[in-house]
Amino acid sequence: MANGDKAEFEIESSWLHISYQEKSAFVETYGFAGNQGAVNLEGILMRPKGHASSTLQIFMHPTSTLQLLPVPRAAVRAGAHVLCAASRYAKNDAALIMEKVLLDLGAYVRHAKEALGYQHVVIVGWSGGGSLAMFYQSQAENPTITQTPAGDSVDIKAAGLIPADALVFQAAHISRAQLLVDSIDPSVRRESDPNDRDRELDIYDKSNPNQPPYSANFIAYYRKAQRARIDRIRVWVWETLTELRRRDTLELERGFVTHRTFADPRFMDPTVDPNDRKPRWSYLGNPETVNTGPVALGRFSTLRSWLSQWSIEDSRADGVACAAHIKAPFLAIENSADDAAPQPHAGMIFRAAASADKTFHVIKGATHYYAGQPEQLAEAVQLQRSWLAARGLLET
Repeated sequence: MANGDKAEFEIESSWLHISYQEKSAFVETYGFAGNQGAVNLEGILMRPKGHASSTLQIFMHPTSTLQLLPVPRAAVRAGAHVLCAASRYAKNDAALIMEKVLLDLGAYVRHAKEALGYQHVVIVGWSGGGSLAMFYQSQAENPTITQTPAGDSVDIKAAGLIPADALVFQAAHISRAQLLVDSIDPSVRRESDPNDRDRELDIYDKSNPNQPPYSANFIAYYRKAQRARIDRIRVWVWETLTELRRRDTLELERGFVTHRTFADPRFMDPTVDPNDRKPRWSYLGNPETVNTGPVALGRFSTLRSWLSQWSIEDSRADGVACAAHIKAPFLAIENSADDAAPQPHAGMIFRAAASADKTFHVIKGATHYYAGQPEQLAEAVQLQRSWLAARGLLET
């Protein structure tokens, strides 16, 4: 192992299991983990071999697992202790309730301090974990929530969430709901028939007279049509949920499909919120293919989940609104070639953050995953280490 800042440690990984009791009106997750009156969580604790630390960095995404990504692994090789924490909805967000993800993250933070003995916990909100970090910290510092947006009981106020000692917002977006508003395909006229489309709103239709670079008028028209489609879906969700409750039977929930949800004009035109990203591309590949594929935003959902994570009117996981209620030290990192998190989002979060101690940094040329970018990845890791060390949150 080399000496100084260039030191690289061997990664020692261990499986972490946390279980806590919870009552639910119906099962939301498949198998044993969701149907025995308890929530079972799994994480991967990664530590640099032979290097102790009093600080744990927690990486958590509402639905993804992050232990194979470059950033947390590079952080461990540089000397950090890292927990990649999976929510109860790992790799399946169809029934995800954002308020319950807060309880899951809270269980990890408490376990880190009370069972693992870490003095400090830093939440690193990467990608979709950014708005989650803001949501969690705002409720940990000032808890207010006692119900989900659908009106079901979830007492965040009485949960005793432990605030993180610092927050990092890295290559992240402001909310899942805002991403869906910006990405949903407004050409769909009827939710029951994705083939019934307005061709002049289909940015993937080569016969569409509106082609990149788009005019300001077209973007305004397109954004308005996107919001109109979201509003129509929201009306249907609320009407359906209300009708199920009116019937007063044991049918409590309903799943549904939302077609064509990956059509942000940013993908096609890099002059829309410009940065250094590749045109006609996205973090999931060719956006035209993703638009109709199975992993696009909000493709499969339940009524309650849609209100909690995808509804711009109902979801409380609004990173900008939540940032206005946090006081912990805050670092925002924008990747200048990010092809997932829209360029304005990191700056919006930074300006909104109420933290007296906050820092903003742009990593030039960095893509969302730092794929094939060892220099930018090293810059991101060293930036975090220096920032945390300056605040007494990391041993150097």
